[in-house]
Amino acid sequence: MQVKTKAIVISSLKFQEKSLIVKCFTLSSGLKSYFVRDAFSSRKASQKIAYFQPFSILEIEAVHKNKGTLENFKEIKSAVPFQSIHTDIVKSTMVMFLSEMLHYSIQEEEKNEQLFLFLETALTWLDHHDEISNFHLILLLETTKYLGFYPDLSENNLPFFEMNEGVFTLFQNGNVLSEHETSLFKKLLELKFDNDQKIFHVLERQILLKIIIDYYSLHLEGFKKPKSLEILKEVFS
Repeated sequence: MQVKTKAIVISSLKFQEKSLIVKCFTLSSGLKSYFVRDAFSSRKASQKIAYFQPFSILEIEAVHKNKGTLENFKEIKSAVPFQSIHTDIVKSTMVMFLSEMLHYSIQEEEKNEQLFLFLETALTWLDHHDEISNFHLILLLETTKYLGFYPDLSENNLPFFEMNEGVFTLFQNGNVLSEHETSLFKKLLELKFDNDQKIFHVLERQILLKIIIDYYSLHLEGFKKPKSLEILKEVFS
């Protein structure tokens, strides 16, 4: 089946000497993996490889056999030409980390149009702004809405957050955040990208990032802690 759709690059893996396996989150079909033959061997190799940087947003034509095997591109072009995401060291480190998080989080070959549109809007915002200290935290927390485990806010006046059930509670037993951690988490739940990015200091962001990664680990089978986490910590220290 031939399709034309937007696609967000989640990861790319070198295969043998010249080729790539590229995992994309597509608007039309959810998660898809593609085989790019001779990605490193043509005269336009650098241009071709540039398409497959983490979180590049592409306009693709592809053949989808939908048999669980690698699919093939017929045509690729940039849908959103980013100005800073892949050249600014802080932003590029952030998107490397976030794409790795989503690599382990989006596991189904199912259309999720709302998640795609959210990610596209968020990445466009990131490209156009410089105050981005909390961007990764907000994006990961908001993404849980589309993955099915966003916290239940119906009793968010209670002092503790219980991680397994994703609810606020009166009692600190089981897998529950401390009162201080819960207070930070509540602040994060209220944030939007355009809010003051200096609301947290470095240590508070590190606490929140650990909470979010632990939360993902609890709610997603097969989730792995990103290897780029330590690089992210260094850039934001």
